[in-house]
Amino acid sequence: ISKEDAGFFSILFFFLPEINDSEGHPSSSHQALKGTSKWATSLESLLEDPEGVKRFREFLKKEFSEENVLFWLACEEFKKTQGKKQMQEKAKEIYMTFLSSKASSQVNVEGQSRLSETILQTPHPLMFQKLQDQIFNLMKYDSYSRFLKSDIFLNHKKSEEQEENSAEAQTAAKRASRIYNT
Repeated sequence: ISKEDAGFFSILFFFLPEINDSEGHPSSSHQALKGTSKWATSLESLLEDPEGVKRFREFLKKEFSEENVLFWLACEEFKKTQGKKQMQEKAKEIYMTFLSSKASSQVNVEGQSRLSETILQTPHPLMFQKLQDQIFNLMKYDSYSRFLKSDIFLNHKKSEEQEENSAEAQTAAKRASRIYNT
């Protein structure tokens, strides 16, 4: 694992707690719409699914723009941060990782040159919102449409369909077996 990858993982684990459903169980993509079908409805749906985020990151990494989704995710977690000291620490981490001129995973946003570390002294949950919105729109109108046409997405969709067809065939065979064995 490279030093850069290690940095991404530490950021990801720092900002992203496990995603759970309303009952506290780890969420899955098996709700009304599943997996790739749900991801294809909107970027928002894709970003709500941990597996979708994983595949989208994989795609963005190949396009050399993984920092966009990492920044967006970090901002989402930042909004949930409680306490001024914790908020200052996370704000500084986001700034140093994504926004500083020396950032290891710098995102390209308007107004970035006017940002300085002084904003970190008085953090608030929505302090990165404008920049996060820019990155979201960049992903939505640029990367997301290419992701839906990518081999990563299409192969995952094909594999889901094969699993679904296999499961349906097994269920039909069980039903037939019960009918004939009664």
